[in-house]
Amino acid sequence: MSVEPIDPMPIDPMNDEPLSKTARKREAERLQNVGRRLGELSDDLLSKLTLPDDLRAAVKDYQRFPSHGARRRQLQFIGKLMRGLDTDAIEAQLQTLDGESAEARYQFNQLEQWRDRLLTEPRALTEFISAYPSVDRQQLRTLLKKNHQAKGESQRKSLARQLFRFLRDSITTSAE
Repeated sequence: MSVEPIDPMPIDPMNDEPLSKTARKREAERLQNVGRRLGELSDDLLSKLTLPDDLRAAVKDYQRFPSHGARRRQLQFIGKLMRGLDTDAIEAQLQTLDGESAEARYQFNQLEQWRDRLLTEPRALTEFISAYPSVDRQQLRTLLKKNHQAKGESQRKSLARQLFRFLRDSITTSAE
């Protein structure tokens, strides 16, 4: 019978002392929350993240478990797997997916500016097409024409949202 060595006490990087029990529990709960967030993602979004294979498999298991107890234990296991990983990179990827990162906010603002320019400036269409040559030009022109012909404010807002979604989808597909 072999005995597994006990992990040494985690050290606080700020003062080189062992972490308190409360700090260790807080960290374990944080890692489990990240694991829960990973478990809420669809298979398509999960496949876009850069994760180790064992963590990806553990998250897939979490998703298929129906009972509360099994899911809770699996989250604890996911938290244990994530102890040795760079969780900052995983959390940054999740923030980008959620639109909370600085880069996601920047891209959102850029899209809003393009939408507003396309609706107000005639030459912006040429600039957008030269910046994103793979865009469906016919659909873009159709959306702009519909917006200019809109009768009411609510119809104009609806078409502006539709144009924004089209721009977002066009830019993300051209970036890939």
